[in-house]
Amino acid sequence: MIAEGLARDYRIFAERLRAQAESLTDEEFWTRPFPYGNSVGHLVLHLTGNLNYYIGTQIAGTGYVRDRDLEFTDASRRPRAEVLSAMDAAVAMVVETLHAQTDEDWGHPYTAVGSDAPNRFGIFLRCAEHFFHHLGQVIYLGKEHARRRAS
Repeated sequence: MIAEGLARDYRIFAERLRAQAESLTDEEFWTRPFPYGNSVGHLVLHLTGNLNYYIGTQIAGTGYVRDRDLEFTDASRRPRAEVLSAMDAAVAMVVETLHAQTDEDWGHPYTAVGSDAPNRFGIFLRCAEHFFHHLGQVIYLGKEHARRRAS
């Protein structure tokens, strides 16, 4: 029940993020509409890295090595489809890992650099909250890009 509820949220957040990202041009995907903050592309890289590290490395044992700074500074401007595909793969890994948890697993202690989550349930929940937070930013950036396109 816990796993399915969280899995549903992760899937919904990913669908909403993908819809916003696909409404942008390739240029808009990598452009910061304000002199501060991030581009949608960099936020997608950040969310992908976050999930791959906190859940992939620390729970699923994927071996992913995170470069958090690069998530915000990568200037390669990889194709949007490739970046979104990596995000989709990260969400699929999270969903699979959620469903692999037993009733006892939820309470297992959790430790990772940059996290104060006390247990596995806590990190799955915090990562969902983090995803939702950045999804809000992506929606805001998408609206600004649309506003600029219309003017």
